[in-house]
Amino acid sequence: MRAHLASIGVIGGSGFYEFLDDATEIAVQTPFGPPSDPVTIGTVAGRSVAFLPRHGRDHRFPPHKIPYQANLWALRSVGVRQVLAPSAVGSLSAGYGPGTLVIPDQIVDRTSGRPQTYYGDGGAVHVQFADPYCGSGRSVAVAAAREGGWAVVPDGTLVVIEGPRFSTRAESRWYAAQGWTIVGMTGHPEAVLARELALCYTPLCLVTDTDAGVDQGEGVTHEEVMRVFARNLNRLRGLVLSVIENLPGERDSCTCGSSLDGLKLPIELP
Repeated sequence: MRAHLASIGVIGGSGFYEFLDDATEIAVQTPFGPPSDPVTIGTVAGRSVAFLPRHGRDHRFPPHKIPYQANLWALRSVGVRQVLAPSAVGSLSAGYGPGTLVIPDQIVDRTSGRPQTYYGDGGAVHVQFADPYCGSGRSVAVAAAREGGWAVVPDGTLVVIEGPRFSTRAESRWYAAQGWTIVGMTGHPEAVLARELALCYTPLCLVTDTDAGVDQGEGVTHEEVMRVFARNLNRLRGLVLSVIENLPGERDSCTCGSSLDGLKLPIELP
């Protein structure tokens, strides 16, 4: 077991490296293979933070191939207990255009075949997942976003699709008809794996496009998504800094840390 080197973790894109001071890379091995990249540990506002690029620094992992189990395990193994997860998403409503920030409170899984538990052998472990995100982290994120002048949506449902393709218009319209808010490709199984490790997990979802069922043009393209994300990167990075600065030092205002209480675990956690 490693020493506790960081208490807060950020899983995001490569543009987030620059927000860490005194950064040091650490190679972490896990029972689930290597994470997407070495973990980079540094300081933000006097707090120790671990950063892990979700897709790898060269973006070599498409959404359905990301080593999600290894990523969350690696962060916990260096001491992380609170995770921030910025990501790009599509909007299922014309009212939430590119540049909107959504802090969802619910998630729907439409993926297939992704390993989504640490407890596949040695007995079933059933974690409570009715409210998939950290209530404390979400509150801090919403307050920080409002303070920063974001057009923030303080709740909503993220539907996660398998990818790497984008949705058809029919799929997109169906998602919207269910009352879901945004669509992405990486939020699951990150959130459930975080809960299985008793971690706080807070999503920060930047709308980069309106999804195919909303858009009247040619549909979503990867180039469009990356262009809008890059245009908002500095602002999103500033939001992450603000959230880190304001996260509680002790996890006594949420139940994430007690999510495994009373459960018999077949493996030892780091």
